[in-house]
Amino acid sequence: MDIDRRANVSFFDFVGGVQLLQREDIRTAMPVILIGICVSGAVGNLLVLLIFIRDFRNGVGSEVKALLASLASTDLMILLLCAPVRAVTYYKQTWTLGSFVCNTTDWFQHSCVVAKTLILAVTTRAKHTLGSSVDTRPCHSPTWIHAALALIWIVSMMFPIPQMLFASLQPYGRDSICVSVMPVCASDFMKLFYKIYPTVTFVVPVTFSIAYYTKTLHTAVNHAPSPQHQSKVILVLLCLSSALGLMLLPEWGTFTWIRLGYNNPPVGLVIFAQVLLYACSSISPVILMTMYDDVRQGLIAIWFTATCRGSKHVPSIKCPKTEGNGAEVGVNDMANAASQEEKTFPDVEHFWTGRRNTHIEEEQDPVPWEREEKML
Repeated sequence: MDIDRRANVSFFDFVGGVQLLQREDIRTAMPVILIGICVSGAVGNLLVLLIFIRDFRNGVGSEVKALLASLASTDLMILLLCAPVRAVTYYKQTWTLGSFVCNTTDWFQHSCVVAKTLILAVTTRAKHTLGSSVDTRPCHSPTWIHAALALIWIVSMMFPIPQMLFASLQPYGRDSICVSVMPVCASDFMKLFYKIYPTVTFVVPVTFSIAYYTKTLHTAVNHAPSPQHQSKVILVLLCLSSALGLMLLPEWGTFTWIRLGYNNPPVGLVIFAQVLLYACSSISPVILMTMYDDVRQGLIAIWFTATCRGSKHVPSIKCPKTEGNGAEVGVNDMANAASQEEKTFPDVEHFWTGRRNTHIEEEQDPVPWEREEKML
């Protein structure tokens, strides 16, 4: 992947994935890995979005759920719009997607990554939702959430603008490669910018989120009157923040390393960092489905709904109700079975009623002497 650097540029980096790799195994394995992460993560985030939409339609939405739905939407955009570009680049090893994609792919990916980090930091604003058990009631005043998300996306799209300005297509033999080059005249200002950029958009928000949720979890467990529900929700947000910080650290590290003018990091580290970035978007729905009770119950409800729709042609199958816990569902099934056993056909019921009413009263017996003879 070595290519000569011009004398009038201060750094040189590939855009949209590492190009000009010589090893065929990496060229084959990387697209497969990225496509697998993309498909699994997209399915998980779509399920999470469906669950949150269902909760809001049923009137059980909350501020935290609105922010987590926005987080899932951002992960979905990363997996569907950014990961396929890297898969194609690794397979082709040159740039074949045109100048527009070359100029915007890194800018868009960084915008989504920064938005993810800031959205998780904004979830700390919803502490009253967690601390006062308001997480189960509707979100009646979401105006501040809309304003916060709008501000987050404006900031997220403004910070990576240099990624768009410095990206360009360069010829390489008969093919082209997409690279990011920074002129020497802008190196002093951009070196300062690339020290501030990761600190403001990654280090500070992640550190604040992890520290806040660690402290809040300790308080909820030791001092809250009903810590069970609070600690579960806070633990979910703490795990999301920690996973994001750990899995994005290599990507931000290699990004800053290159742009501060140091020697290029190992190619294996760059590839590993990019894989972790997309794996982070696939891990988030797994954490929500396994640790967040509302998401897990919503997933079970969606499963039952899909099962019921698939079994409409079988009239004898009744799908269990999902409005309660497992014990209530079991009791409902037993009650339905008992009612089916006690049900009889009308004709048979009339027949047995007639047989039971064959007793003749003594006052209405037309031949009482015969009954007296039998008694003797």
